[in-house]
Amino acid sequence: MSRLYDTYSLLKKTDENADNTLYLFKSGIFYIFLDNDARIASSLLNLKLAYLTETIVKCGFPINSLEKYKVLLKNTPYKIKIVDTSQNISYSIADYSTDSSIKELLSEIASVNPDELSISEAYAFIEKINKASKSILGGTL
Repeated sequence: MSRLYDTYSLLKKTDENADNTLYLFKSGIFYIFLDNDARIASSLLNLKLAYLTETIVKCGFPINSLEKYKVLLKNTPYKIKIVDTSQNISYSIADYSTDSSIKELLSEIASVNPDELSISEAYAFIEKINKASKSILGGTL
């Protein structure tokens, strides 16, 4: 957890909008807020605080609850940035959702064997990809 906290501290020190930004860290199967961001998020989202040390707290939610919390976070006065520590990238919540959707779409496309599709299956697949692409292009927070 110290690596996450070190990243959190660095972001808070270097981001000129740090006072109005809450950093949400993807950690395993959870998204978590740390320290002061956790205190703020806990009061805004009714999340339970847990102590990491005597002074540092965290709170969070499972990754499969992101869509639910995106709606709630959108209605706060704070800018939310998701930090993906596996790639050392910080995203806005909308960009993170778009990036994740694009990766899912590309994974689905890559898994298709065109030699095994009938003409009707290929047409249905193209329609599905078209619909998903339009959703990604229009889906922003």
